[in-house]
Amino acid sequence: MTKQSPSPSYDLVLRSTRAVLPDGVRPAAVAVRRGRIAAVAEHRAAFDARVELDLADTALLPGLVDTHVHVNEPGRTRWEGFASATRAAAAGGVTTLIDMPLNSIPPTVDGPALAVKRKAADGKCVIDIGFWGGAVPGNTAALRSLHDKGVFGFKCFLADSGVEEFPALTVQEMHEALREIARFDGLLIVHAENADILRGAPSSTRYRDFLASRPPAAEDSAIAAVIDAARAHKARVHILHLAAAEAVPRLAAAKAAGVRVTAETCPHYLTFSAAEIDDGATQFKCCPPIRGSQDREALWQALGSGVIDIVASDHSPSTPDLKRLDSGDFAAAWGGISSLQLGLPAVWTGARARGFELADVARWMATRPAELAGLSAKGRIAVGCDADLVAFDPEAAFTVDPAALHHKNPVTPYAGRELHGVVRATYLRGEPVTEAPRGRFLTPSEAR
Repeated sequence: MTKQSPSPSYDLVLRSTRAVLPDGVRPAAVAVRRGRIAAVAEHRAAFDARVELDLADTALLPGLVDTHVHVNEPGRTRWEGFASATRAAAAGGVTTLIDMPLNSIPPTVDGPALAVKRKAADGKCVIDIGFWGGAVPGNTAALRSLHDKGVFGFKCFLADSGVEEFPALTVQEMHEALREIARFDGLLIVHAENADILRGAPSSTRYRDFLASRPPAAEDSAIAAVIDAARAHKARVHILHLAAAEAVPRLAAAKAAGVRVTAETCPHYLTFSAAEIDDGATQFKCCPPIRGSQDREALWQALGSGVIDIVASDHSPSTPDLKRLDSGDFAAAWGGISSLQLGLPAVWTGARARGFELADVARWMATRPAELAGLSAKGRIAVGCDADLVAFDPEAAFTVDPAALHHKNPVTPYAGRELHGVVRATYLRGEPVTEAPRGRFLTPSEAR
């Protein structure tokens, strides 16, 4: 009788001299069993593993968690889709994304729409995904049901969303929605611009005209209203895509006073400034707009101090014709930036130039986003967490070629820009991400 050799104790061991762990960056070996991190040990610790890889000086990061992605499927799948978006995400080191309730048709504002969204995504995702619900006029009664069906929270706009099927809330309607959401301790995430302050963008190729149409006061006053509502209802709120330095002190004061508010900014606000945007360059159009260099530097400082909690892509693509690249008309162009694949190198490029470390970037783009969404098994290299890992070369540089991106439409303001940091491999639950759709649907209850 032939004696069979025992199976290896671990499926995978990754060794790196720069493992980004919760307690800092150090040499380590990370062992994986059945999709979970089973051990984090000294760099040369012995393991009986099916596969061992020595990454040498290539950094090992936790898989990024991008909580702000517009996948647009179904309904506007020509703009993006689950297959292309999740491939782009994985190429950029993202192992979990949470899809926004717009710009798909139907928007995710009730249970049947969520079912349609899940059906559209089924069998297409190479990474794990979850879904936000939407808060729009008239659907307050549907919010608890959506919560029970597994959305991670609810997005609302306080100004025009850009698509007619997802109308904005008034401040009073936001209070009504938040009162309901607070009953089950849900999360409201807010596009905070004051519709009364926004000025209609003139038909113009001049970026400064578009910028003037959405002044910083529109963000600051809307954020003030959100903070007031959170305080009144003792509710959790999250400010999306902060661009204006003017609002940073207000957020800091609210946090210090115990208001349950968090905030994010985006790679494009940390990378670009208004002065470098040429007239007619509508690939840079987004809302709120990219502001001056003083705003950019204030956002970096707020990240460093913890006033801003996370960095998320706000990947909001469209077809090239909708960006009006031919006319350069900022009023007519779609307001959204494609950056899902480029967020990590874009942020690392800016971070390293300002003295931040890989651990800071991992905190902003993996750990804290996972905490925001309640994904306790994501965003950290720690025993018991999902083995979502990224081999990242922080010294390598590349020039962005839109044709090399996995985004469905090759339009990006990063075209031709040199960035530092190259993703060498992305692992989902201990397996390299390939074209095979291995992603799972996540819900808050299942994710813990």
